[in-house]
Amino acid sequence: MNDHISIAPGVNLTVLPAEQYCKSRITLDFLYPASRATATADALLALVMERGYAACPDMTQLSKKLAGLYGATLSVDTAVNGEMRVLRVTVTGLQDAFALQGEALGQACTDIALGTAFTPVMENGEISPEFVAIEKQQLRQQLEGERNDKRAYCLRQARRRFFGNARAGIEAYGYLEEVDGLCAKDVTQAFFTMLRTAQIDVYLQGIDGQMVAQKLRCALQGIQRTPCALAPACAMPAVPHKHFFEHTAVAQGKLCLLFTSGAPFCAQKLSAMRVAVAILGGTTTSRLFVNVREKQSLCYYCAASFSAMTGMLCIDSGVEHTNAARAMQAILHEWQALRTGEITEEELASAKRFLRTQLIAVNDSQGGAEAWWRAARLRGDDKTPAQVLNEVMAVTQADVHDALAPLTLSVSYLLAEEDMPHDE
Repeated sequence: MNDHISIAPGVNLTVLPAEQYCKSRITLDFLYPASRATATADALLALVMERGYAACPDMTQLSKKLAGLYGATLSVDTAVNGEMRVLRVTVTGLQDAFALQGEALGQACTDIALGTAFTPVMENGEISPEFVAIEKQQLRQQLEGERNDKRAYCLRQARRRFFGNARAGIEAYGYLEEVDGLCAKDVTQAFFTMLRTAQIDVYLQGIDGQMVAQKLRCALQGIQRTPCALAPACAMPAVPHKHFFEHTAVAQGKLCLLFTSGAPFCAQKLSAMRVAVAILGGTTTSRLFVNVREKQSLCYYCAASFSAMTGMLCIDSGVEHTNAARAMQAILHEWQALRTGEITEEELASAKRFLRTQLIAVNDSQGGAEAWWRAARLRGDDKTPAQVLNEVMAVTQADVHDALAPLTLSVSYLLAEEDMPHDE
């Protein structure tokens, strides 16, 4: 059973069970509308915050402090989920019960998390220019190296064509051409905008909730907040399919197909969509794996995934250059057959077994449990894994057809030595 504590308007704390773990974990999620104008500054902010905070103002001190807490860890990351940006501060450590000298480890980890989140290192009213300069180099290298992972690069290129200028398509790590122009003032402005406008969700595991609530209230004092509302699920409109090709000399071509639901995805159909994706390309018994990869040898891998927050279905594959057109035909054949054709009882049963294993395993890791409730929060539901499992087990062939019916192909993106014939 989760405990929920309301700290202030737009600030909520959730205590998750942690009896099976020896580790403690505190995460602060700052959720606020993604903005194209500040995307690169928002991305740089996450990198800068990880370098230290006012009470521990350099990485050497911070590393020593974490090491002294039995190897605690700090991470700060950012992502764009639907139309919301999420900046996440996480500290993991050892639970107090396992401290050799009775140290208050949970309190110490909380101080690091809150210090990182609310009191970055400042100089003359701005976040440390030195930190900003160092992390600009890191961000630049990260963005310049995006082509190194060809699969991820193909996915990003397809998403860019799929979302266009829509907020859901804003780059989580910003834009290379803007990095050099950023300064400490820009990052400072991004930080204070986040503090003022974000919904703040705190997740605790193995740390006393009342202690954290008190410290969090103190950290919030003096901040004039007007928290935003969470953006609902969105979707790109249905459009005629557009194919894009990018020439590159790679040993293995990459093909990505993106489908849209055309309207915000109905949350009541999510369990059916989970089953549909598992049958289509989510397992080693899926249709794409068995029929396209194993039987026809048209690809190295072929996987499907779905985003409830954007109504986007993604199928991505690694292909031989000469097989790209045939692979795409075979993928679309399997897709259409699943949308309208017969689904065997064994296929349904196999998909449900796979999902049952996944859902039962949600609480096997602290990160997994936290991620579950974060996704539920963004979707606006509070279903437990057990409740979703009951829904999954009740899914029928008709439910799968109904869930897939609105989806249409919007974008295909091929990364290869040569393009496929345009009439394919």
